[in-house]
Amino acid sequence: MIRVSVIGCGNMGGALLRGLARAEGYHLTAIDLDPEALAAIEGVVDETTEDVAAARDADIAVLAVKPDVAPAVLDDLDLRADQQLVTLAAGLPREFVAERTDASVVRIMPNLAAETGDMAAAATNAGLTDEVRAMLDDVGEFVEVDESLMHVSTAVNGSGPAFAFYLIDAMKQGGIESGLDPEQAETLAAQTFKGAAETVLRDDRSVDELIDAVCSPNGTTIEGMDVLWDSDADAAVEEAVAAAERRSRELAEAFDDA
Repeated sequence: MIRVSVIGCGNMGGALLRGLARAEGYHLTAIDLDPEALAAIEGVVDETTEDVAAARDADIAVLAVKPDVAPAVLDDLDLRADQQLVTLAAGLPREFVAERTDASVVRIMPNLAAETGDMAAAATNAGLTDEVRAMLDDVGEFVEVDESLMHVSTAVNGSGPAFAFYLIDAMKQGGIESGLDPEQAETLAAQTFKGAAETVLRDDRSVDELIDAVCSPNGTTIEGMDVLWDSDADAAVEEAVAAAERRSRELAEAFDDA
């Protein structure tokens, strides 16, 4: 049984706890000063507490607080050298955290799909242990990257779910406009994205090859794709990723002289 303490049980911390609870094999402690956050996760975890000192009993402690709150939490966090500390905060450099704890530190950028076991995450090569790898495997898929790539990873997989939700809603609205009821349109659009994503991950063909496979000559798909190819949709998504990456870099600048 791996003991995991999550400090900060908001959206991301809560999603990770729920995902690990589904995976089983973990003793889970939720740590937060907000009683409502603890109440929301109480039925999922083994323990809830407002005391950050409880993290000292964990094999893996997860710092899932906002970047601006992290320094104060780290001041109160007393971990052992044989523990692992996983930081999720956007823009928070690994070195900043490592200088303030005896624990082994790894920086990751997960996303909310950890709750359903479908998370996409990036993890820094530095500080990544087999125990943390196993934990990440239990809630989705991850890639190991140099920390210099964490800003773009934050944009692609950290912010990416919101971009995907936006596109799902656009397809949903297209269905509603032509007669589907909202629930039908949402199911079809969301399941289509889910299936397409699984195909990209499991099929050896490139994305361009998969598009070709769906586009029969003179068929319906090629008509729709012609609209997308003639639009700036791809450029808009690329700009969204670039904007999120820039914001991650701006957040990191706050720790340069800290």
